[in-house]
Amino acid sequence: MIRIVVPHGGAGGKTRLDLSPAARDELSLAMLADVLAVANSFGPTWVVSPDPVQDATWIPDPGGGLGAAVEAALQELGAGPVLVVNSDLPSVTAGDLRALTPLAGIAIAAAADGTTNALGLADAALFAPLYGPGSAARFRSHAEPVTEIDRPGLRDDVDTLADLERIAPRCGPRTRACLVRT
Repeated sequence: MIRIVVPHGGAGGKTRLDLSPAARDELSLAMLADVLAVANSFGPTWVVSPDPVQDATWIPDPGGGLGAAVEAALQELGAGPVLVVNSDLPSVTAGDLRALTPLAGIAIAAAADGTTNALGLADAALFAPLYGPGSAARFRSHAEPVTEIDRPGLRDDVDTLADLERIAPRCGPRTRACLVRT
């Protein structure tokens, strides 16, 4: 069975969303809950976050950014296949996770801006902390074979309210409910 790691920035994250801090935190937790609902139906799930979470095993974020968070989780999990799925993908589906699961090497789901929204690793040892602007290209050149995954649920992350408005009809129920309140 494949394991899933979900890095989550915790309270105070998603600062590009033009909302009050309380509304931004509520939306961030709603998106995380939708990602976890799908991830938990697919396999054992861990969340790396500065704050404890429900519905998954919590790994405290060591600080130092997304790469350090994922490394901390993978060190705890050890060898074997793993998916790394960002917490701001509220329209992700089990079919998306199935497509992300590589038989060998890595699978990459890039965002439109060239960053990386999700990774499938045939073995946790294939990971390197390459996140940031242009990270999808760095991950592509890091390991072989590479499978490109271009599915809306993995491609469409939420960084801005415009992103959220564009994908709102496809979002999970917790995110949609949160949108009604904001």
